Amino acid sequence: MELFSLIDFNSLRVCVSSWFWITIFILLHSGKGVFSDSKYLIGLGSYDITGPAADVNMMGYANTGQIASGIHFRLRARTFIVAEPKGKRVVFVNLDACMASQLVTIKVLERLNARYGELYTEKNVAISGIHTHAGPGGYLQYVVYIVTSLGFVRQSFDVLVDGIEKSIVEAHENLSPGSIFVNKGEILDAGVNRSPSAYLNNPTAERSKYKYDVDKEMTLLKFVDDQWGPVGSFNWFATHGTSMSRTNPLISGDNKGAAARFMEDWFEQSVVMSTSSDEFGAEGIPQRVSSIISNHPEHHELLELAASFQSPPGKPATRTLSVARRVRGALRLANKPAFVSAFCQSNCGDVSPNVLGAFCIDTGLPCDFNHSTCGGKNELCYGRGPGYPDEFESTRIIGERQFKKAVDLFNKVSETLKGNVDYRHAYIDFSQLEVKVPKQGGGSEVVKTCPAAMGFGFAAGTTDGPGAFDFKQGDDQGNPFWKLVRNVLKTPGKEQIDCQHPKPILLDTGEMKEPYDWAPSILPIQILRIGQLAILSVPGEFTTMAGRRLRDAVKTVLSAGNSGENLHVVIAGLTNAYSQYVTTFEEYEVQRYEGASTLYGPHTLNAYIQEFKKLASALITNQPVEPGPQPPDLLNRQISLLTPVVMDATPRGVNFGDVSTDVPQNATFKRGDLVTVVFWSACPRNDLMTEGTFSLVEILKGTDTWVPAYDDDDFCLQFKWSRPSKFSTRSQATIEWRIPKSATSGVYRIRHFGASKSLFGSIRHFTGSSRAFVLA
Repeated sequence: MELFSLIDFNSLRVCVSSWFWITIFILLHSGKGVFSDSKYLIGLGSYDITGPAADVNMMGYANTGQIASGIHFRLRARTFIVAEPKGKRVVFVNLDACMASQLVTIKVLERLNARYGELYTEKNVAISGIHTHAGPGGYLQYVVYIVTSLGFVRQSFDVLVDGIEKSIVEAHENLSPGSIFVNKGEILDAGVNRSPSAYLNNPTAERSKYKYDVDKEMTLLKFVDDQWGPVGSFNWFATHGTSMSRTNPLISGDNKGAAARFMEDWFEQSVVMSTSSDEFGAEGIPQRVSSIISNHPEHHELLELAASFQSPPGKPATRTLSVARRVRGALRLANKPAFVSAFCQSNCGDVSPNVLGAFCIDTGLPCDFNHSTCGGKNELCYGRGPGYPDEFESTRIIGERQFKKAVDLFNKVSETLKGNVDYRHAYIDFSQLEVKVPKQGGGSEVVKTCPAAMGFGFAAGTTDGPGAFDFKQGDDQGNPFWKLVRNVLKTPGKEQIDCQHPKPILLDTGEMKEPYDWAPSILPIQILRIGQLAILSVPGEFTTMAGRRLRDAVKTVLSAGNSGENLHVVIAGLTNAYSQYVTTFEEYEVQRYEGASTLYGPHTLNAYIQEFKKLASALITNQPVEPGPQPPDLLNRQISLLTPVVMDATPRGVNFGDVSTDVPQNATFKRGDLVTVVFWSACPRNDLMTEGTFSLVEILKGTDTWVPAYDDDDFCLQFKWSRPSKFSTRSQATIEWRIPKSATSGVYRIRHFGASKSLFGSIRHFTGSSRAFVLA
């Protein structure tokens, strides 16, 4: 209060008047001003969501042996917000995660409500997963999805909630006048149908309308800020995140995460930084460090420089040092929004990135067409990616194919989104929904969906990741032995058996309630509309034909209220919650993996179509919809059996960060070589290094300045963590750098950042570095 008595109010009036006219001048002459002609406000954001890189089961394959132990490249949440200046707004978040989680969505919305009130709610916020099978699990709230992760994993959950919130906050704070463009194009070589026998069960007349048995079209949005120009792109394309195998232990965004990293680097370097005339480099992915060093000393001079930098002992470090040394943070322009590119998932249910086909690993022959077995065994049938047998190469190739198409669409956009921003959302109880369906011979009848259940074909897995024992896809009978095992958990009743027919029930998850719900019943459905674009948010994996039917049904309704504009309808799969698969009625009858994983019975797709048509009708008539029953919040009932980190230790006389295995003395490497350094380390669960890095390659500038060149975000650098036994307190970090063709000649070294835990619980950060070496 005393402060105001000291103010000279005459001076204040002069200052206010001056600043008023200065502000008006800036607004009139700035692309960010309120007088812009732009229809929309646009804002984009991105944040690190990389979970625990040790001890936690990966989400996706349900393989208990697939335990995280390092990082291929980091995971991110990427967000766009589109708002009318005086109207409605929508938020879309794309996660480098296997799927959205109902519980994560609930907690993010609670945080947004605390920060912004009713500005962002379940109605206008969509959170979608890319379906990588190489991210830490344990963040969903239903039992069946967290069994293999030994229950709930708080670190996995928290990093997602934190990262999503921060990405939305960044997008909100970046809101500025701008335009949105849309473009479409085909990618012919990034996905094949992994259940073709089920697809062929769809009506011949329906199949004849389509050239391919998977969707080949990518739909891309380009965001252009009035002041800064292009600030991002989001696209939707259907292909599974299963280029990385069921035995891969490294956290990875798989092909879609890779494509996003490639495109963000392409824009920041080739467009903004103009670092290279060959924008795709020699490997087809963006270059970055080719111009860090402008002069190129002779080889003997480089060797002399390298010899002066031997490996020092590991030493204490601050948490912020890992963040400060990140490569992309150093390249980014401080006053400009970072370019954000997201490669979103669509109706990928039966679409595999393993485009060479499925083969038997014992004979090399193609797998059985109807059941994907080899000699009657599903365990031997695997799909092959384009880089076979190298899963990292397959990931790069499929990611690159999506990236290159996205760049092409991005550069050639011409259609502008115009029109209102709107949305509709409802919660639906899919366990007992009445659905009106056509009858054979004419007319209609009312049927019901069922409580969730999984069939025997579910346990067989897919050609991307086969299951175990004697299960097989296409099983519509079941097995007496496994039925006995099933009955120990829950014996399905006659009504449930009849409802789910012809699915033989292996797990009656919808009726299993101990220790809490095993599967969801109440699910969100949502339409976000931006001008002539409609995004259908679905909480599962729709197969190709199921997605086509849903899109067509919604487009028909929306077109009735459309003024002749070219309407674009995209499906955002695995959004806001997760409930496994959705097939057509005909595909369900075949009971391959996808049909066996369609939880709510044979009429599940018709239920979605019915309810989405209601949302679409409400949109065009500007009517509200019933919100529906609220889903449960089971956070306080979660159980975790994952053991905590007790402490870390090193051998006597060894520091955390000391080099255990160094590069050879006076070493010279060439492009394509693998450089390997091993450090004494500690458990990565002690600090996730969010927005930081565990591994770093530095290049020497001049004679004494080390510049970050590659880090955890780079495809060519891998961080691998190991311990000699499960309960050992000692561990090591192996950092491998596959030198890219675009790397600059010079003197390099490899660094490691980590955090150790003492017996008393204190966390201490450390760093270490290898001796220097030469890249000729």
